[in-house]
Amino acid sequence: MKAQNEQRAGLLYGFGAYGMWGLVPLFWPLLKPSGAIEILAHRMVWSLAVVGVALIALRRWSWMAELLRQPRKLALTALAATVISVNWGLYIWSVNNGHVVEASLGYFINPLVTIALGVLVLGERLRRPQWAAVGISFAAVLVLAIGYGRPPWISLALASSFATYGLIKKKLGMGGLESLTAETAMLFLPALGYLLWLAAEGRSTFAAQGLGHSALLASTGLVTAIPLVCFGAAAIRVPLSTLGLLQYLAPVFQFGLGVLYFHEAMPPERWAGFSLVWAALVLLSWDALRSSRRSRARLAQAAVNAAAPAAAPAASATGSAAPSADAPAAGAAPTRGPA
Repeated sequence: MKAQNEQRAGLLYGFGAYGMWGLVPLFWPLLKPSGAIEILAHRMVWSLAVVGVALIALRRWSWMAELLRQPRKLALTALAATVISVNWGLYIWSVNNGHVVEASLGYFINPLVTIALGVLVLGERLRRPQWAAVGISFAAVLVLAIGYGRPPWISLALASSFATYGLIKKKLGMGGLESLTAETAMLFLPALGYLLWLAAEGRSTFAAQGLGHSALLASTGLVTAIPLVCFGAAAIRVPLSTLGLLQYLAPVFQFGLGVLYFHEAMPPERWAGFSLVWAALVLLSWDALRSSRRSRARLAQAAVNAAAPAAAPAASATGSAAPSADAPAAGAAPTRGPA
């Protein structure tokens, strides 16, 4: 019963995290007339404030000294901070400049780009369905390039930057809250310096647009941190395969907002390209679920096989200590178990 409650809570956390990420295109336009770079700088500054308070409340700061003693980890953290800042900034610009649908495509194809990076960088081997999904995604990009009259650069840049960020995080092996703290700490001084420069030039919107606008800019820290906290809570409660399926909620919501709320154009060529992407993702999800079931079955069989030899000596010892009345007469052929 407790396990069921934990899994139910994990699903709710997962829906919450990906639901918030899916609805975030509604938030960024509220920050106009702030530009994308100014919004990004505020996001970095206020995110550090939020995660700093969380770390103080949880008393989780012992990892900082360990990180400072590892130059390689520091360099990877700096690289992760750079890559995620590019991803955040481009996404904010895309939403506030009428490219919500193209931005959602980036997160649809992100799993496929992650697979490609696994092959090219980590030397991973793909199963046939995965190769088929990658091939379909390449065809989708070609169709979308025809539909847009250019390659979908925003989608490709968002997918590539986020997949690269995931690869770096895999090598770092840090917790979500800790890594976000380290990354925003590295971005804090450049971001704060940029905001102070804007204020000195009289170009800052932080205090010029009223208290409500200033509060919205400050809330970018919460918009960044809360979904990550929910994601972390979901990750420890639900299987990875379930989490992998939940991740598609965010781009689905973003796509729906782009078409239905922001009324972005969707000519037939784009529908065809998106349909190919969705077909690739269905194939990928089916293969992942099948592989997960097979892995669980193999683990269960291995557990049974491991338990069988342990049970055999116990049965043998019991038999020699207390022979039963039904034991065969002397000279009778003994019954043999499996070799």
